[in-house]
Amino acid sequence: MSDVFPVGGRVLVVDDDEGVRSLLKRLLTREGYVVDVAHDGAAALAAVASDLPDVILLDVVMPDVSGFDLCRRLKTDTATRLTPVILVTGLADQETRIEGAHAGADEFLTKPVDPRELLARVRSLVRLKRYTDDLESASSIIMALAVMIEMRSGCTEGHCHRVANRAVAVGRRFSLGDEDLQALHRGGFLHDIGMLAIPDHMLLKTAKLEAAEFEIVKSHTIVGDALCANLRSLQSVRPIVRHHHERLDGTGYPDGLSGDRVPLLAQIISALDLYDAATSKRPYQDPLTTPEAIDVLRRQAVQGWRRQDVVEHVAAVVQSPDLPSPAPI
Repeated sequence: MSDVFPVGGRVLVVDDDEGVRSLLKRLLTREGYVVDVAHDGAAALAAVASDLPDVILLDVVMPDVSGFDLCRRLKTDTATRLTPVILVTGLADQETRIEGAHAGADEFLTKPVDPRELLARVRSLVRLKRYTDDLESASSIIMALAVMIEMRSGCTEGHCHRVANRAVAVGRRFSLGDEDLQALHRGGFLHDIGMLAIPDHMLLKTAKLEAAEFEIVKSHTIVGDALCANLRSLQSVRPIVRHHHERLDGTGYPDGLSGDRVPLLAQIISALDLYDAATSKRPYQDPLTTPEAIDVLRRQAVQGWRRQDVVEHVAAVVQSPDLPSPAPI
């Protein structure tokens, strides 16, 4: 039975013992891997910065920095957190493994290393890394498509970036965690991804849409949700994509959610989307000033469409001099 991915990949071996480095490099090179070596933590970080490996084999005991500390640093850096790390140690006790797990290690190997076990672990983690890379690449493609929609629908250039950046700032005012902040950032780009399915003559129409046309435009929320459904890395964005046109009084779409059933992240994106659209010049409208746009949001809160605290946090963020201002008219 053939593998999903061929043998091969880039492996970084980090060990202060030249004999161990040479042995591991010889074993892995013979199996088709490209192998880089580093003798200490500083050299390892330089090698990672130069060419990101698929797997890192990391000795626990080194003179300058321990394998545990280096692993923690790699796993807290967004550029390397998804790179698998195998800790290689002559210490086989439970405490070492527990500390390694806390540091974020993906696997452990005990010295002297069994060549068959080494190759099996590396092969498995390279395969996993490539699956992860594929998911990330797919997400990046969809993000690019979202910016294309911005251009296609006549949105002011930078609309997605402004909504995304401001959404993160609003999320911080709510003391949201990192996962929610990431979802808000991606949601700023992806909330209208379903517009890909809307015909140009409807998307660009300046006159009032017919009832049947409006129903088609409303379907972009459902289409966008479906586009994100098969990507694991976008699951947290789906509630934003589907529900950013819901209203707290239940008069929104597509599901007529009300009250606390409307996801907070979707409410944040919704308010910022309206603000940015209202303060940007469009073929069919003159832009509002920031105070005027905030007043619109506050009136909608009084109507029962929006949460008052969401509106006030949005108002604080868009008036902050440290965040992107609306595009120049």
